[in-house]
Amino acid sequence: MLELLSFGKSGWGDELLSGLATTMALAVLAFGVGLVCGLLLMLFRRRGTIARYVTVSYVTVFRGVPELLVLYLFFFGTGTVIQSVASSLGYTQRINLSGFALGVFALAVIATAYAAEAFRGAANSIPKGQLEAADAYGFGPVKRFTLIELPQLLRVALPAMGNIWLVMLKDTALVSMTAVAELMRQASVAAGATHRPFTFYAVAALIYLCVSFFSERLFKRAEARFALKDASA
Repeated sequence: MLELLSFGKSGWGDELLSGLATTMALAVLAFGVGLVCGLLLMLFRRRGTIARYVTVSYVTVFRGVPELLVLYLFFFGTGTVIQSVASSLGYTQRINLSGFALGVFALAVIATAYAAEAFRGAANSIPKGQLEAADAYGFGPVKRFTLIELPQLLRVALPAMGNIWLVMLKDTALVSMTAVAELMRQASVAAGATHRPFTFYAVAALIYLCVSFFSERLFKRAEARFALKDASA
């Protein structure tokens, strides 16, 4: 078993390590983009009735549809749409889209839906009196949000952000269905080449578990630091 997991031509350790790097890149990018877009979507929801309906529809659809189906729709639909638009503009060459970029985009769309709902719940927990006091002191919308709302949003939504990160980390395994060489894909290739599926899938499970464990510990430490600051304030 150790020989199979070694680095170099005789083992699959370097392939698994490369797959882990791709998995982390997918998760980090999708998580980061999802948080930013989710925050913007939460703010957009405040723009009026139509904006609220659009936001609720987006959140409902992408939280209700299975993640694998969302990935398939983007992987097999985005290229067709872009190719059709390009053809209508006179560009006849075939357009090849990056599987990695499409994977990040699809996962970010999912993360955005979860993040928007997490930030909405966090925003509702902020006492209205603080916002009214900010208005009384003459704070504009941007200043009120950045100084009063945003710090509290991040603190209250931190546990939900940790859950979204774990969802993104595990959902990267679905990208293996589209031949992106992340951890699950590399484990599958190694299992097929060596006829040792249990060994490589168990190793992949252990790697996911370790990353999830340390990620959870990191978010817990961040929560504790926020709680300590609140207690000393």
